[in-house]
Amino acid sequence: MCWGIIILTIMTIAVSERISEIGLLRAVGAEQNTIFTLFLFEALVLSLVGGLVGVGLGIIVVQLITIVVPGLPVQLAWGYIAVAFAVSLLIGLLAGVVPAMKAARLQPLEALRTE
Repeated sequence: MCWGIIILTIMTIAVSERISEIGLLRAVGAEQNTIFTLFLFEALVLSLVGGLVGVGLGIIVVQLITIVVPGLPVQLAWGYIAVAFAVSLLIGLLAGVVPAMKAARLQPLEALRTE
């Protein structure tokens, strides 16, 4: 769950640094749902990249073990890899909801005044 806290922190900082951008989007007609989806998608991309890096490192470690200790019966469990990606996306989804809601609730005029 540590990665969820990291994604939550990154997304919260992203929202606070992009308040004027959010205000401009809202001022030109972007709906709350659009802003929510934008930030939630960003959190999902962060978690997907983290999942890809983690699974990639795991595959490299398994290959290295196969090379270093050829007699050891090591194999990749593709089902577990799929579950790892699913958990990664779930963590991104859960960690991205609160910052996305915060971004979507910003009022356009208040957000533009912060600049």
